[in-house]
Amino acid sequence: MSTSLKSVGAITLFVEDPQRSKAFYERAFDVPMIYEDENSAVFKFENMLVNLLNASEAPALIAPGTVATQAAGSRFQFSIWVDDADAVCAELAERGVELLNGPMNRPWPMRTACFADPDGHIWEIAQELPVN
Repeated sequence: MSTSLKSVGAITLFVEDPQRSKAFYERAFDVPMIYEDENSAVFKFENMLVNLLNASEAPALIAPGTVATQAAGSRFQFSIWVDDADAVCAELAERGVELLNGPMNRPWPMRTACFADPDGHIWEIAQELPVN
């Protein structure tokens, strides 16, 4: 294991219904599931793992921290770099994924669009635009 803190290996998302979330991730991302049990499903992205963990199991993982409810609102978003935001949005629509916003050009300069999984975790697709 590296002593560097520069590479994220896995992200654990707390979900209310692991089966519902698993179905969404299979449909939306088309990435392989590498592990599953009654409380979690782990998907392998190119550069990290995403673990969907039943929220009922989360307190033991983060104690003494507390698990927030979905009603508390979003405090982060994940961004995925893509070459063509419009093409990815079209593919997501074909997979039944509804966008929260976008695609739109941002001033920083990126073309972005966002969608949420069933538990409210927000994912952004982002295409770098040429600087004028």
